[in-house]
Amino acid sequence: MPASEVRPSLVRGIGLFGATSSNMLNMIGVGPFLTIPLIIASMNGPQAMLGWVLGAAIAICDGLVWAELGAAMPDTGGPYRYLFEAFGPHSFGRLLRYLFLWQTVAVAPLSIASGAVGFSQYVKYLWQSVTPTEQKLIAMAVCLIAMALLYRGIESVSKLSVLLWLVVLGTIAWIIISGLIHFQPAKVFTFPPNAFRMDSGFFFGLGAATLIAMYDFGGYNNICFVGGEVKDPTKTIPRSILFSVIAVAAIYLTMNLTILSVVPWQEAAKTETIVSLFIQRLYGNTAAQIVTVLVLWTAFGSVFALMLGYSRIPFAAAAEGNFFAPFARLHPTKRFPTFALLFVGVTSGIACMLDLESLVKALIVIQIMLQFLAQIVAVTLIRKYRKDIARPFSMWAYPVTSVIAFAGWMYILVASGWQYIFAGSALIVAGIGTYLWRSKLRREWPYAS
Repeated sequence: MPASEVRPSLVRGIGLFGATSSNMLNMIGVGPFLTIPLIIASMNGPQAMLGWVLGAAIAICDGLVWAELGAAMPDTGGPYRYLFEAFGPHSFGRLLRYLFLWQTVAVAPLSIASGAVGFSQYVKYLWQSVTPTEQKLIAMAVCLIAMALLYRGIESVSKLSVLLWLVVLGTIAWIIISGLIHFQPAKVFTFPPNAFRMDSGFFFGLGAATLIAMYDFGGYNNICFVGGEVKDPTKTIPRSILFSVIAVAAIYLTMNLTILSVVPWQEAAKTETIVSLFIQRLYGNTAAQIVTVLVLWTAFGSVFALMLGYSRIPFAAAAEGNFFAPFARLHPTKRFPTFALLFVGVTSGIACMLDLESLVKALIVIQIMLQFLAQIVAVTLIRKYRKDIARPFSMWAYPVTSVIAFAGWMYILVASGWQYIFAGSALIVAGIGTYLWRSKLRREWPYAS
């Protein structure tokens, strides 16, 4: 093969421990420390915890979809390859592959920025005089620092990921153990009148709570984006996904119940720094300041893990000639994507200008409409029509689990609000338009002879 045709290669240096820690870092970011008040407010009571339960069920079922696809096609880029192969490499799969890249350009900065903005919100507990402008600058700085730390070889990144993960687990353990020691179930299960009346308010409220829960659960698929850098990927990818989903679901449910047993839900719904208030009630101001620092560390860890995964997607596309050529650039000695990392880091900093609620809702709806639903269909298409693709891992209880995942995402989408659905639809239309324009210039499907 001529040197000009040799594809740049990545180093498979991420083992099971590193893969699981990367997923869990992505999942246990600042999200649950910020969103407990939002979830409670969505249903005006602790019955909103049903959103966590429903979210856990969707995450497990959707995680099995990712596990099967990731084990079958353990390459860098994840859905970029899954959709292409499932829907036809020479036809409709080209459009869906392009739309996935299109939505990634929008979703990556939103997702990373949400963690950085959450970081800046908890800074206010320590620095109460901080202004909104200063908070935005702090969020931007978090993105740039994470980008600088990722500018190194994958072995060093994997070790740093494990270190961040251990601190995160220590913080969570402190919160859960403290809550269990002081657990008061009467405070948790004090419901408002008509809390379980099955009307439209309950339906849309539960949908809103589940949307926020899925934002917090999001990240179990992170290892699929760096599949080309995973050791023994056919086993490591499914195991890391399932381990991280089950562990984080148990952690979230326990943590939320114990926090609400100390801080009544009526009060919790009105605070932005719920964890700091929780520890303050139990141990005083000094302990609250310490846990705030640990929450900041956790938030930074999530930004770190997200940027690692998202920077690999445009690289994989560009390396095959399906995206802009600069994204295919690798570091000459450390062999990691350089331009892609810098692009994702800078655009994430710019996205920090938005508020947290807008970031969360926009990124979930866009992913549902342009990726999650199509990817669940992809599992069925590959099973039925692509017998040439080996499937080392098969999702449990198929097709029931994939149906549950699909129905769950549709429910969240319907309950999200028409304005976000409209924005997502506009993004799809724009993406299709740019794809057709580009394909016509390049004489590719559907214009190829």
